[in-house]
Amino acid sequence: MALLINCDLGESFGSWKMGLDEAVFPHINQANIACGFHAGDPQIMMHTLKLAKQYGVTVGAHPAYPDLVGFGRRSMNCSETEIIAMVLYQISALDGLANSQGITMEYVKPHGALYNDMMAKPQVRLAIMKSISQFHRPVKLMLQATQDFKQHEKEAADLGIELLFEAFADRCYADDGKLLSRTLEGAVHTKEKMLAQVKQLNEQGTITSVSGNTLHVKADSLCVHGDNLDGVNAIAEIKKLIS
Repeated sequence: MALLINCDLGESFGSWKMGLDEAVFPHINQANIACGFHAGDPQIMMHTLKLAKQYGVTVGAHPAYPDLVGFGRRSMNCSETEIIAMVLYQISALDGLANSQGITMEYVKPHGALYNDMMAKPQVRLAIMKSISQFHRPVKLMLQATQDFKQHEKEAADLGIELLFEAFADRCYADDGKLLSRTLEGAVHTKEKMLAQVKQLNEQGTITSVSGNTLHVKADSLCVHGDNLDGVNAIAEIKKLIS
């Protein structure tokens, strides 16, 4: 099955604009829409949903820690009960707005620090999975494709939920299959390396780590970023590569 393309969208807030959403939508399959905790507001959410409907793009919720000032990039020491409630609150808001437009929210992809904590801390991942299992209808959870995917599948199956695995187009991978820290040189690929990584992943199902090791990656979707015009142009090229 061909790789899908997903992108974080709807991250403007009030009069503050983030990203080039209108330019991105023609090139993607899945829109991860901010739910108001790290970015986005009711009007932005509604506008983004209308764009998704216009372009036939699948809608996913993009919940985060309650951190507008830090754009959701700061980890918070939340209890399981708090995580379940905050995730359910956010995805329910997007689900309700989507229903008003006659479209369906199909998956959940946590944002920023909540996503990183989900991948690094089993207790956070369990809380997020529990929140999705408690939603009023089935939706999928999107998380990073790593060498631990079988364990993640088992965790999800135990709670009766399905997973979507994603890989990253523009990020360098460490030898353990996780993303190389942004604090290290080479963590974000140049355009040439990004396109080469996408081509390798699409054709062979593998990526090359920072040390040159070949890693098999089980991925359903490819995460891209459209924060600037160069990024949007790169997404268009990626779409051609994997079509």
